[in-house]
Amino acid sequence: MTTVLRFAVLGLLCVGMPAVAAEGDKPADAKPALPDMPAPSDVAGPPADGEKTKTGLVTKVLTKGTGSAHPTAGCEVKVRYAGWMTDGKLFDTSEKKGAGFVAQFPIDLLIKGWQEGLKLMVAGEKRRMWIPSDQAYGDTPRRPGGPHGMLVFDVELVDIVAAPEKPAKKGKH
Repeated sequence: MTTVLRFAVLGLLCVGMPAVAAEGDKPADAKPALPDMPAPSDVAGPPADGEKTKTGLVTKVLTKGTGSAHPTAGCEVKVRYAGWMTDGKLFDTSEKKGAGFVAQFPIDLLIKGWQEGLKLMVAGEKRRMWIPSDQAYGDTPRRPGGPHGMLVFDVELVDIVAAPEKPAKKGKH
């Protein structure tokens, strides 16, 4: 996956790069249409049986994973996901790139709620996360209709990719 695509395609990153459109393509800022994906019945607020962290993140395991390792700072993750606002509006999903599409992100560039939630997961696990606004995009949308407030994500951790090795520093000559 190219760097531009990795950073621009899905909108979950705190910092993104603009996509580059080929001549005759849709404009670079045109977004793929979101599929018809109904919100979970508990999207309005976290359930009483959810696991709550110190930051206010609430998660609930939907499908247990098969792995034993957890993502750590510096690694990349391969995920499938969908995100809703608490009013039930779907605002982002990996499915917009096609059924079964797996997105890959450096964990350190994701919103704080994702970073924390993913570090609780193991490969193969699917978890619902209720992310408070201060761990996501805040209470005010950055663009009209954009995600804001508490956000709810269903995230499947497909795989954990080891952190890329840093190049050795060259000594002075």
